[in-house]
Amino acid sequence: MAAISSVCAFQKNPSMLDYPGCMSALFFTSGCNFRCGYCHNAALLAGAKGGLPYERLERACEKFREDWVDAAVITGGEPTLSPDLPILIGLFRSAGFRVKLDTNGSKPDAIARVLRDVDYVAMDVKCRLENYPRVAGFNDPDAIRRSIALVRDGARDYEFRTTIVESLHTDEELHAIGEAVRGARRCVVQPFVPRDDLHDETYRRMPRARDERVREAAAILRGYADEVVCRA
Repeated sequence: MAAISSVCAFQKNPSMLDYPGCMSALFFTSGCNFRCGYCHNAALLAGAKGGLPYERLERACEKFREDWVDAAVITGGEPTLSPDLPILIGLFRSAGFRVKLDTNGSKPDAIARVLRDVDYVAMDVKCRLENYPRVAGFNDPDAIRRSIALVRDGARDYEFRTTIVESLHTDEELHAIGEAVRGARRCVVQPFVPRDDLHDETYRRMPRARDERVREAAAILRGYADEVVCRA
């Protein structure tokens, strides 16, 4: 095992929000191949930052276990860009944690390699697949299509997650997203929230998505998924 992991940071306090039904520890990898203007982890978009030693992660896991944490969330950035993702999953499982993977779906082969080893996958579906080049700066929508199929058909548990930006997520756009994930076990919708550090200055000035519009989005997606969750 290499001495240094691809995890650049972890959240000190456990989370009750990031893994449904579990108290979780959040571990962040850096670097992302998307350039979504409204990304809430904009500081992690750039190239890989210095990683933490695996020993440091093991000590963190011990402390989290003492605090009744029962799950680890690998998030980013985009974790599937990290060559040591299988090692990280093994480390967290050996510490006794359930493991959740957050992903943008851009690397279906990487997802396929670890799908049987994680307990929960949260995959972002940003927009209709044809709009990924414009919205995310990602020019391989077929990779997103492949990842959706992998997660929908092979994950132990999962969600497809869409952040609602009112200017982007029209009814037509939401129906197209629904068609892309048709038959999903679970979809999650959450409001866009402006912040001063967002990648695109336009989004910094944009208003928060209205709760009413998030509920409307959920109603549309209920025609395509078994369960739709509105998350604040």
